[in-house]
Amino acid sequence: MSSPARPAKMSFTGLAAVAGMVCSVVAALVATVLAVALAASVLVIAVMGGALLMLASFAARAKRTAKARSQEPQIIEARNVGGHSWVAYGWDRRA
Repeated sequence: MSSPARPAKMSFTGLAAVAGMVCSVVAALVATVLAVALAASVLVIAVMGGALLMLASFAARAKRTAKARSQEPQIIEARNVGGHSWVAYGWDRRA
């Protein structure tokens, strides 16, 4: 009785080997797609980070330029001439 059961078991061994190879190929394809997707997302993050750094440097340069221009004296002098009356000097002069 053990003889007829053995050949049936051997036929499933070949089928299992073929199914294992097919599953391995499918798993390799899925891993390849995931690796490409990950690489693309890293590239997008790097490009966006570079753009953010560029905009930050432009903002810092603009701030520095605006600060340098605002170093001109903007102070006017005002004197109290009595009560609630004030006289301002220097508002009509350009630096």
